[in-house]
Amino acid sequence: MTPAEVVREWVDRFNRADVQGLCELYAEDATNHQIVTEPLVGRAAIRKMFETEFKRADMTCNEETLHEAGEWAILEWSDPTGLRGCGFFHVQNDQIVFQRGYFDQLTFFRLQGITVPETYLDT
Repeated sequence: MTPAEVVREWVDRFNRADVQGLCELYAEDATNHQIVTEPLVGRAAIRKMFETEFKRADMTCNEETLHEAGEWAILEWSDPTGLRGCGFFHVQNDQIVFQRGYFDQLTFFRLQGITVPETYLDT
């Protein structure tokens, strides 16, 4: 699969809250760095993040623009609440090896009606 195809599959699985399916798209030692928290390394840490997020919020990712350059795909996204963000995905051998995401954490919490936690992945 091309990096853009991997990201489109990621969006599909994300919108189904398919934690297992999402984790399968990541290399075993992948890094996911959402700028609102420290980088997460490895599928287990990435799984925990998705489990936490899908428990506390109703999330949808709408593809706005998807760019591809070599092993990279760049996704500009929005959600139904008006939140917008951007994700960078480095894909090798059909798996995400690195992801970095940019979005406004405080707006996310406010739009979801979530009390702002001490740290981002507090449950």
